[in-house]
Amino acid sequence: MSEKPSQTYAPSHTHTPGEGRRAPVSTYRLQLGPDLTFSQARELLPYLSDLGITDVYCSPILQAAPGSTHGYDVTDHSTISQPMGGEAAFRKFTDKAHELGMGIIVDVVPNHMAVPTPLYLNKALWSVLKYGPNSEYHDWFDIELEEDGEGLLMPMLGSRIGAVLANGELNLETMVVPGLEDEGEQHVLTYYDHVFPVRDQTESLPLAELVDRQFYRLAYWKVANEELNYRRFFDVDTLAAVRVEDKSVFDATHELLLHLFDEGHIDGFRIDHPDGLADPRGYFRQLSEATGGAWVAAEKILDGDEELPDDWPIAGTTGYDTAWRIQALQTDPAGLVNLGSVLTDITGDSPGDLPDIIMEGKEEIIRDSLFTEVDRLAHILSELCQEDVRLRDHTFRALRDSVVALLLEMDRYRAYVVPGERPSQVAEKALRDAAERAKKRLAEDRHETLEIVVELLLGAEIGSAGRTHEAQRAELIIRFQQTCGPVMAKGMEDTAWYRWTLLTSSCEVGSYAVMPTYSADQFHAWVQKILPSWPMTMTAGTTHDTKRGEDVRARISVLSQYSTEWSHLLEDLRAHAKKQRPANLDGRTENLLWQTIFGTWTADGPIEHERLVQYLEKASREQKTWTTWTEPDEDAEKALFLYARYLITDPYTTEKLTEFVELTAPAVRSALLAAKTIQLTVLGVADNYQGEEVLQNSLVDPDNRRPVDYRYIVPLLAELDEQDRPSHSTLDKEKLWVVSRILRLRKEIPGAFIGAGSGYAPLPVTTGHAFAYIRTEQDEPKVAVITERHYSGVAATGGYGEHTVVIPEGTWTDVLTGTVYEGGAVLLLDMLSSFPVAVLRKEND
Repeated sequence: MSEKPSQTYAPSHTHTPGEGRRAPVSTYRLQLGPDLTFSQARELLPYLSDLGITDVYCSPILQAAPGSTHGYDVTDHSTISQPMGGEAAFRKFTDKAHELGMGIIVDVVPNHMAVPTPLYLNKALWSVLKYGPNSEYHDWFDIELEEDGEGLLMPMLGSRIGAVLANGELNLETMVVPGLEDEGEQHVLTYYDHVFPVRDQTESLPLAELVDRQFYRLAYWKVANEELNYRRFFDVDTLAAVRVEDKSVFDATHELLLHLFDEGHIDGFRIDHPDGLADPRGYFRQLSEATGGAWVAAEKILDGDEELPDDWPIAGTTGYDTAWRIQALQTDPAGLVNLGSVLTDITGDSPGDLPDIIMEGKEEIIRDSLFTEVDRLAHILSELCQEDVRLRDHTFRALRDSVVALLLEMDRYRAYVVPGERPSQVAEKALRDAAERAKKRLAEDRHETLEIVVELLLGAEIGSAGRTHEAQRAELIIRFQQTCGPVMAKGMEDTAWYRWTLLTSSCEVGSYAVMPTYSADQFHAWVQKILPSWPMTMTAGTTHDTKRGEDVRARISVLSQYSTEWSHLLEDLRAHAKKQRPANLDGRTENLLWQTIFGTWTADGPIEHERLVQYLEKASREQKTWTTWTEPDEDAEKALFLYARYLITDPYTTEKLTEFVELTAPAVRSALLAAKTIQLTVLGVADNYQGEEVLQNSLVDPDNRRPVDYRYIVPLLAELDEQDRPSHSTLDKEKLWVVSRILRLRKEIPGAFIGAGSGYAPLPVTTGHAFAYIRTEQDEPKVAVITERHYSGVAATGGYGEHTVVIPEGTWTDVLTGTVYEGGAVLLLDMLSSFPVAVLRKEND
């Protein structure tokens, strides 16, 4: 191993912002865009402040591709989004927020940029395509361009290049390129809506030769999966990766945001997909240095008990790790047996099949959409071995088989090996453990090759060449880690999670679905482990990336409490709908459909058919077993959509589903309010996704980016504020009551919830059907939280009876009901009989 030590850096072991930097207490995520501009968001600020929010958490604000509704497809880092209102409107928005005492958190996308249509909207990429290695932006992208080498693949043609040329679909034209007016008229190639630059001094060549002489290679779109030669975000050809590890690129892509930070218009950042970067830790250090230690949250997916690297100078994650644990806490393990039987009856899958389904998804992704990334790794390995007489007997095929086996067995997004540094014990263990599992996939004579691959990935000095090929070895280490994440994300979350339907609420971004339930003791232990080091991490219920909103997940989790009734209901309804069910309907899709219908069924009835169809199309194509994005089976999809319409309109089916919704309503109320209460009080900075302060039935994007009806929510909060507690209550009102009262409490006593002085401890309860803990400030009890858990278990025994919770001595007032309690053993019957959650604030002595 290299003996070079890691660069000197003293991590903050409590990971709190630098001196004088603002720390958010609670955030509110706004999905800005053409439908929610800065001016419109500015009008919402008084409401958000009144709700109890301390910081507005904005989706990406830089100029994005035309029609973008999410902002992660940035085209220009030097411009604030024009559809959102531009820089002047952003400054007015932030000025108003600061007048109200609120901060601004901005989502940053350092990993990639859009490959837009038309291409000239991305000035940096346009320059690279026109000038190749002579472009001032050549170092921005993960590409290798030489004067006479292979061009950058542009897989944008609807058919093969020969046919496109023969059909006259490519045309040479002249135009003044928007944004580059100072360069005058330029020659360009046009292909329908696409516009491509023309390399200087090639414009007079015959068209076919002209096309061949460019610094890019126009190609049929299907070529991308086999011959792509630029790094991208996951398997998305229209998002080209950016090399922010280069300081000049970091400076150029962050200049505007850091300028706005320095001026006080931005107070902190959320960083999108840091695992795609060459050096995530290095990036965070650059950002921390540039901002003097601003509050930063990383969109980091942690697998199971994986922990954030302690040497990252950030506040923590964006909350996926908390969200899945809250979900699992609400799931009744006793119901999984019946749900397993339902799973097998409908899909043929068995409850123990999930690991195989995950592996199948990863294998397909490696074989298909990530073929070029994996092939690139194999070629780097082969070149390294061929250049070393002691290693050259390891063939390309053996090396490729070994790296594929290793990618399949990696159980996390990356191991965080840094070229030139000794790997951490955690990183080395992750790779070596994966290698041990990978051996089972390989013939015995491949094991030595696998060991060579692992040693190279750990930066070991093996072979006779020593470290003479440092750049290639470093590239191998980095590229392997940049490939691990896409394999996990696309193979597991975007494939396996759509195939596994035991309980779909457990299949979420960042979730650990192999552990669908979580005990109270496990949850308490996890929080007590995380809080000391990460007291300002973020918690989340819903995000723009979640596959189901928090309320939908809470409803579906209740199926674990009513698994027998659910099993009987499906048996009845499937028999009733037998003639309408498509003969070739995929069982996994059908099980997903039933759970989705129940999960989105509100007091107003079923989800709108149009929204359900949009969801089913995406879910089915992501599942990839009978229809895909690239080869959709439109006839089978149409049959599914018609069947879905039947299920939400047929009188008998809707009557029976309504009865089941009514039967489970108390449990849904309990699970939903308990989950929200825990998320807002358990750990660190609490985020509320737009509109989730009231009841929502949102599904995966773009459904979760639908406009929020603030004309309904804002007056509803004002109405509630005139009451001591909700009267003639609906679940909408109750959720808004809980959210607003807790957020205001957080604003009043922030030290009990965030920062190095905040603490957490379990409270003793005498039943597994209640969950309780205390939040402290400097070891002094401040807030006690008690929630119902598994309502059906309480109902089955006739209530809480003599069961108690023990709260610390003193006088406590429930901020939700106004009820006063004295410390000691308190009957849960008294505390939770009328409302399923209690949030007690200790009165001053």
